Amino acid sequence: MYTATISESVFEVQKSKDQWLVGQEVQDWQLTKVRERHYHLLHQNQSFKVELIQIDEESKTVILKLNNKLAEIQLKDKFDLLLEKLGMNFSKGTAPQDLKAPMPGLIFDIKVMEGDAVKKGDALLVLEAMKMENILKSPSDGVVKSIKIKKGESVEKNQVLIQF
Repeated sequence: MYTATISESVFEVQKSKDQWLVGQEVQDWQLTKVRERHYHLLHQNQSFKVELIQIDEESKTVILKLNNKLAEIQLKDKFDLLLEKLGMNFSKGTAPQDLKAPMPGLIFDIKVMEGDAVKKGDALLVLEAMKMENILKSPSDGVVKSIKIKKGESVEKNQVLIQF
C-alpha cells in the first residue's frame, strides 16, 4: 500500500494484479505513452494529457502536468508510513527537531556530543532492544543541540533522545 498526497489531500493507493485501488474504489485507467514523458490517460470516459515533469526518487515526489495544470504528488510506501508512525519521519531539507526512541530499550553507547555537527546517515547512538544493538542514525544534516539521555539508561518508545 502507498499513500499519495496531492494538494494536501491524502489517498490510499494499492495495486492488485492488474487493478488500482484508490481508497476502496477500483479505478479503470487506460494509460498510453504518446512520446517520451508524455502520456494519454482515459478515465471514466474522460481524456487527460499527462506530462511527466520531474521525478525525485530521494524525496519520493513526482511533478506532472495534467491537462496543462501542475500537480505535485508526494508518495509514501509502507516503510515511510512505519517511520512516520514511529515518529522518525523527516522531510528532505528540514532539520530534525529531535530524535525519538523507535522502541523501548537501553542506551548502549552515545556516538556524539552536544555541539557536534552531523551529516545525514551519521551514527548517533546505539540502542539495545530485544537483545539486538540498533544504531540510530541522523536523518539529516544538523547540529546536536542537547543529549537527553545517558549511557546505560533505559528509555521508552517515543522518548526524546537527542535534540537538534
